[in-house]
Amino acid sequence: MRWGVAALVVLTVVTMLGWPVYVTPQVDQLRHADAVFVLGGSGDAAYTLGLEYALQGYTADVVFSNPNGAEAIWLTDLCSHQRYRFTVSCVEPNPRTTRGEARALERLATAKGWHSVIVLTDAPHITRARYIIQRCFHGDLMMRESETELSPLEWARSFIYQTAGFVRAAVQSGC
Repeated sequence: MRWGVAALVVLTVVTMLGWPVYVTPQVDQLRHADAVFVLGGSGDAAYTLGLEYALQGYTADVVFSNPNGAEAIWLTDLCSHQRYRFTVSCVEPNPRTTRGEARALERLATAKGWHSVIVLTDAPHITRARYIIQRCFHGDLMMRESETELSPLEWARSFIYQTAGFVRAAVQSGC
């Protein structure tokens, strides 16, 4: 019985601490930016939202992180054939992590003269992604959430995964 109560208390505390970080993270007000950068692993909704932001005039440059490279056939095709009045491109981050994406974003921002970027990812990833990207990109960063539909088990997995990612990021220095 004591173990059950202790487990319930720990679960409650973890949920209370993690809720504002992973479930309802701080998102920034949407405004015009030099680019939209969609982080990999965010799901199809993030890619669609990135295109929608450009279609609505928030940017003329959309970049999709494509950590799977040529294996992501539809994404590779989308970036290879310009279909829009704005630029759509893909980057393969190295390493294939949020840190690799942050480095790729910084390289692109420097090369293209970007000073403001909208970054799209899912809710559980926003706070950690902001923490990592701000180490590399020092311009105006707008973190935005794409639709997140997760089961309770997927939320639990996200809590664990994102927390481990925070620990890893905390022990890494620099960009």
